[in-house]
Amino acid sequence: MSNALFQVPVAVNEPVRAYAPGTSEHTNLIAKYREMYNQQPIDVPMHIGGKEIRTDKKVPMSPPHDHKKVLGYYNEGDASHVQQAIDAALNAREAWANLPWEQRASVFLKAADLLAGPFRDKVNASTMLAQSKNVFQAEIDAACELIDFFKFNVQYMTQIYKEQPESLPGMWNRLEYRPLEGFVFAITPFNFTSICANLCAAPAMMGNVVVWKPAESQMYSAQVLMELFKAAGVPDGVINLVSVDGPVAGDVVFNHKDFAGLHFTGSTGVFRHLWKTIGNNIEKYRSYPRIVGETGGKDFIMVHKSADPAEVATACSRGAFEYQGQKCSAASRAYIPSNIWADVKKLIVEQVSSFRMGSPEDTSNFVNAVITEMAFDKIAGFIDYAKGQSDAEIIVGGNYDKSKGYFIEPTVIVTTNPKFKTMCEEIFGPVLTIHVYDENAYEATLDLVDGTSDYALTGSIISNDRYAINLAMKKLENAAGNFYINDKPTGAVVGQQPFGGARGSGTNDKAGAPMNLLRWVSARTIKETFVPAKDYRYPFLG
Repeated sequence: MSNALFQVPVAVNEPVRAYAPGTSEHTNLIAKYREMYNQQPIDVPMHIGGKEIRTDKKVPMSPPHDHKKVLGYYNEGDASHVQQAIDAALNAREAWANLPWEQRASVFLKAADLLAGPFRDKVNASTMLAQSKNVFQAEIDAACELIDFFKFNVQYMTQIYKEQPESLPGMWNRLEYRPLEGFVFAITPFNFTSICANLCAAPAMMGNVVVWKPAESQMYSAQVLMELFKAAGVPDGVINLVSVDGPVAGDVVFNHKDFAGLHFTGSTGVFRHLWKTIGNNIEKYRSYPRIVGETGGKDFIMVHKSADPAEVATACSRGAFEYQGQKCSAASRAYIPSNIWADVKKLIVEQVSSFRMGSPEDTSNFVNAVITEMAFDKIAGFIDYAKGQSDAEIIVGGNYDKSKGYFIEPTVIVTTNPKFKTMCEEIFGPVLTIHVYDENAYEATLDLVDGTSDYALTGSIISNDRYAINLAMKKLENAAGNFYINDKPTGAVVGQQPFGGARGSGTNDKAGAPMNLLRWVSARTIKETFVPAKDYRYPFLG
């Protein structure tokens, strides 16, 4: 066979299409949306070892913005299907782990190009339908970010493999990066199609095999991702999709000796419960499992008295309400100084009042529906609470209606109480709470920002005073894993702003960076001595 040290294509961020009305890209995507909306209801199977598995229990899938419409059904499995998926993964492990790294790279580079081309409209339309994302939010997520994950992770993989130790005369030291000994369990959320695919693909790229449990409300686009993996040439059994109730899946996975790692995005409460479960079962495992998780946030915008009111208002409007505030990074609390509050308030009310809300099919809608009735009821409960409190005022929004879809008006609450409920608790919806502080109490308010929340995912400082920015950088050092200066706290781009937070927001293993991939390998040091010693005696013995 021929050998070479291969250089992979240089990763470049995928350009985001604008989808301006009247363009071919807009026409084609909306046509695909309508085609998928009007087609016969689909039957989404589990994918285990390359086989499509269906059951007698069919669960309907509906658009959040049109919940009476049934797009299709997914097949709910049980514990036996989880066991089958683990078996299929372990059966595929040896061949996949032993495949030359450039062959694994080729699979995911092909997936990137398929996604950029023939799969683009389908994956975007599925995300618009199933997760109620507008056309731009779907594009930056399901297409561009996922393409970037595939391409940049291939590049990061080669960087990791190139990291080698020094060798002194007479020896050769080497490091090899083995996949984990067992299978990885990926639990993924509804809100980002790209995250769902990456939580499977990142460990798989490093030679691991995966059992994947998507969120029930993301099963429609999960099916498209499995079609993409198959078209790209991911071998049977490497990534196995199961649609099983969480505790049922966990009971099988976390009691299996070959459980090697958890790749998780979801709620802090669930992640902590899983960590405890793994800890209690630690003696059952062949190796100590890797636990990687990105969880919740109570993300902030901190504003200095030198800030431009228009910049502040736009950061709040975009940061809080894009994708209905259902981003882990969405701005949920803001601290605005008294000297610019009147101007900021006027602009925020104007901007938020101008939002159009409705189906993603109409691309003039900035806001769509929240994901489920359960989410709707929870968010509405926070809004109703605020309406009944004397220390809070709703200045825009505050209404909601679930008769056709789960629509909640983008809502801005202003409170005199910096520890008001909606300043502290994660809402995960289109609600921003603002506390107006004395313009001369900047440093004390920074301490308040840092101490209010158990989360530490994203945050931003908006200021035209460099000393104030530097002070915020220091005071809020541990308050956000992704920190933004003069910007909204959302919109991390693979290869530019690796994403993740600490404290209650996760393990901060930074998706979109080499450090995440390092979690899915186990290094082996190899020392080769060229001329071994033939006598035990050292010179000091005389």
